[in-house]
Amino acid sequence: MLESDHVSECEMQFVKQHCSGQSSEMEESGGSYGSVYEQNGHTTWADHQQLQETEISDNLRRKIKYFFMNPCEKYVARGRKPWKLMLQIIKIAIITIQLVSFGLSNQMVVTFKEENLLTFKHLFLKDYVDGRGESYALYRQNEVYEHIYYIVDKYSHLRNITVGNHAYEKVGDNYTPLSLCQEFYINGSISPANETFKIDAKIETECLEIFPVFPVRRTTDEDLLHFVVHFNRLLNVKIKFTLKAINLQTVRHRELPNCYDFDVSITFNNQAHSGRIKVDLDNDVDINECRDWKVTGASPKNIYFPLLFDCLIIVTCIASLILCTRSVLKGIQLQFEYRDFCLVRHGKQVPWSDRLEFLNGWYILIIISDTLTIIGSILKIEIQTKILTNYDVCSIFLGTGTMFVWIGVIRYMGYFKKYNILILTLRAAFPNVVRFIGCAGIIYLGYCFCGWIVLGPYHEKFRTLNTVSECLFSLINGDDMFPTFKHMQQKSYLVWLYSRVYLYTFVSLFIYMILSLFITLITDTYDTIKQQQPDCSPVSELHAFMSECKDLPTSGRYRVEGESGVCTFSSICSSLASCFLRCKVSRERLSSESIDCDT
Repeated sequence: MLESDHVSECEMQFVKQHCSGQSSEMEESGGSYGSVYEQNGHTTWADHQQLQETEISDNLRRKIKYFFMNPCEKYVARGRKPWKLMLQIIKIAIITIQLVSFGLSNQMVVTFKEENLLTFKHLFLKDYVDGRGESYALYRQNEVYEHIYYIVDKYSHLRNITVGNHAYEKVGDNYTPLSLCQEFYINGSISPANETFKIDAKIETECLEIFPVFPVRRTTDEDLLHFVVHFNRLLNVKIKFTLKAINLQTVRHRELPNCYDFDVSITFNNQAHSGRIKVDLDNDVDINECRDWKVTGASPKNIYFPLLFDCLIIVTCIASLILCTRSVLKGIQLQFEYRDFCLVRHGKQVPWSDRLEFLNGWYILIIISDTLTIIGSILKIEIQTKILTNYDVCSIFLGTGTMFVWIGVIRYMGYFKKYNILILTLRAAFPNVVRFIGCAGIIYLGYCFCGWIVLGPYHEKFRTLNTVSECLFSLINGDDMFPTFKHMQQKSYLVWLYSRVYLYTFVSLFIYMILSLFITLITDTYDTIKQQQPDCSPVSELHAFMSECKDLPTSGRYRVEGESGVCTFSSICSSLASCFLRCKVSRERLSSESIDCDT
C-alpha cells in the first residue's frame, strides 16, 4: 500500500514538473519524504538537508550558466526565441538605411553651402581665382578702396549679375542694408623713422550702411564719399550683408526645400600692420522653414514616408532599449544572488572581477546606441518638418549611434571561438595598454611643447599646439616625413641644427622603440590568449563554480515554471524511471529501518 502511494505521488509530481515546465527536484522529495525522514532519525534528516543545499547550489550554477549562454543555446535550453538577437539584426538594417538617407540629405545641404560660399567669393572678391586661399591679400591703399567699391557695387547689382536665386533680406517692407565698418585705434602717433610711437589701445568703430535701391543706379561714389580708411591706425575693415536663397534640389529626394539665410562677412585684416592686408570671405548659414510652399508632381505620401520610417526606428530602438535594460538588471540581480550565496555558504567575498562578469558591457553599449539613435531620429523628424535645422547635432547623434550598433555586432561574432580571440585580446590587453599609453603620452606632450616653442617661429607645422600634435602623430605613422624635414627654415643655423636632433630623436624613440613595444604588448597578449583557448580549465572562481554544472542545454533542466516546454516521449520515460527508482530506494530504506527497530 505504501509503494502504491509513493508511485501515484511520483506520477503526480512528474505531471506537475515536466508538463508545466518546472524542473525542481526539491519538490519531488518534499512532502512525502519529509515526514518519513523526520520520524526515522537525525542521520536521514541531515542527508535531506545536504541534498537541499546541493540542490540550491546546482540551481544557482544552472542559473548562472544559463545567463552566460548564447542566444542559440538559450533557445535550446528553455525554448525562448532570441528576440534581442532578431531585433538587433532588424535594427542594424533599418538604422543603416536611415543613416544613408540622412547622409545623402546632409550631403546636399553641405554641397549647397560650399557652392554658395564659392559663388560669393567670385561675385564679391575682385579678380578672385579658385584655389587662391590665404594668398588673397592687398598691398596698396588704392587697392583697398577699389575692392571696397567693387563689393558695394556688386551687392547693389546682385539681381542683374547672379545666376542663382539669391535675393536681399527683407524685414517687413524694407530691405536690410549692407554694413561697412572699420575698426581702428582712437589715437595714435607712429614714427618708425624715429623709432617712436604713441598709441591709445582703445578701439573705435566707424560704420556706414548702404541700402539696396530700385531701380538700380550707380550710388557707389555717393555712398562712399565720406568713407576714409585710417590706414596708420587701422585694425580691420568688415563688410557684412545678408542674402537669402532656396535649395530646390531636395524636392527630388522626397524632402521639402529649405530656405537659407547667408550672413556674408568680408574682412580686410590689418592687425599685424605688416603692409599686407589679408582679405577673407566667410558666411554663417541659418536654415529656416519656408513660409509658403506648394509642391506639385509629388505625392504627399512619398514626402512624409521618411517620417513614418523614422517613427518605426524610434519604436524599434525603444523595444531594444527595454529588453537590454531588463537583461542588465537581471545580471545585477544574479550578481547579488551569487555574492550572497558565497558569503553565506563559504564565508568569503566575491572579487570585483567576478562581479563585473555579470555586467554585460555589450548590453550597455546597445543601450547607449539606442538612446543616441532615438534622440537623433527625433531631431531628424524635426529637421524634416522644419522645426529645427541643426544638421550637425543630428548627424553626431545618428553617426555615433550607428557606429555603436555596428560595433555591437562583434558580440555575436564572439560566440564563435575563432572570432572571439579579437575580443579576448582587446579585453586582456586593455589595462596594460592604458598604462603604456599613459607613460608614452607624457613623453609625447614633452615633445609637443618643445616643438611649439623652439620650432614654431621657423616651421609652419609647429605654429600651434594643435598643428604640432598633428605633425608628430603623422611622423609616428611614417607620414609626411620628408616635407617636415625640408620645410624647416634655415634662417637660424642653431635652430635648424636643433630641429634635426629633435626630429631624429622623436622618430627613433617613437617608431623604433615605443611603437615596437606597443605592438609587442598586443602580440604577447594575443599569443597568451591563443595558447589558453584549447585549455578548458576555469580562469576565475566564478567560472570554476559554474563549470561544475554539467547539464547540457538539451537536458531540459533549464526550464522553469511558467515557460512553455515540450513533453517528449523520451523525457516522460526517463522521468518515470527516475521516479520509480527513488520510490524503490525509499521503500527499501523504510523496510530496513523497521527491521532494526523490531530487533
